[in-house]
Amino acid sequence: MKTIEIFNLAIEKGIEKDLRGSEKVNSLLKRRNEKYLKLNEEEKTFFDKEALTNPYMDSCIHNIALDKEIKKVLVGIDIDSGELLLADKLKDIDLVIGHHPVGKGLSWLSDVMDLQIDILNKYGVPVNQAEKITKERISEVARSINGANHMQVVDLARLLNLNYMNVHTPIDNLAADYLKDLLEKENVEYLGDIIKIFEKVEEYKEAMKIGTGPKIFVGNEDNRSGKIALTEITGGTEGSSKMYEKMAQAGIGTIIGMHMSEKNRREAEAANINVIIAGHMSSDSLGMNLFLDELEKQGMEIIPCSGLTRVKRF
Repeated sequence: MKTIEIFNLAIEKGIEKDLRGSEKVNSLLKRRNEKYLKLNEEEKTFFDKEALTNPYMDSCIHNIALDKEIKKVLVGIDIDSGELLLADKLKDIDLVIGHHPVGKGLSWLSDVMDLQIDILNKYGVPVNQAEKITKERISEVARSINGANHMQVVDLARLLNLNYMNVHTPIDNLAADYLKDLLEKENVEYLGDIIKIFEKVEEYKEAMKIGTGPKIFVGNEDNRSGKIALTEITGGTEGSSKMYEKMAQAGIGTIIGMHMSEKNRREAEAANINVIIAGHMSSDSLGMNLFLDELEKQGMEIIPCSGLTRVKRF
């Protein structure tokens, strides 16, 4: 496989495992294409046409230095200058894959947060309410990342002549789908039951060894879980602190997330919603591993770095 084929596979898998369903994702892409056709020529000049086929614009190919068959891949949760210099020093790395967005992917991060609207609606929050509070948060995130040095790492990849991409939301979709299936297969009644299920996942086992395993942020192990929602595993970044009251009204009893700010934790607690945080690097590793298994099946060698705990499932 070549770089573009690997990237397209990631997008394909992300759509397949999207909590909204692939039909919904494809309908949103169709709507985006229809809106593009209505733009005038000047507006089309500044429109990124990749958005017509890629529903996750926080994921992109940053540099293709050599269009060749990929055999050896350096993969990390965060790829920064150090990881790119490592790839250059190792000499035989054909491609570098990161998870968290940089470059154009970072500037588009707020765009994928619309996903949160549909997921909240899927769990019972009226779509107009979900849209109102999420749109406010999207604007906040867009402003917060506006001044970043977006192209710093991308420029280094170009200067080092490295093939480089990042895959963000598709990977989070894989993790969210895996955890959803895991919880649906088990008889879950208490928060302690959820923790025990997560502790059987290899990535979370490894995280426990360094003190970053699954934790109850709100509630205790004897609390009943009620309706469980995986609203904070995918969707770009942390959602609005205003959503917890609406989630409680929708009958949600427990939220599963990767990470949570103290502000959001307090709001969830005030709404009497339990919170279990599975773990950030470990959940990112879970999603990445599900994708990397597909690459290893194609004969590629994976070199993990930068927070990625490699676990094979084939």
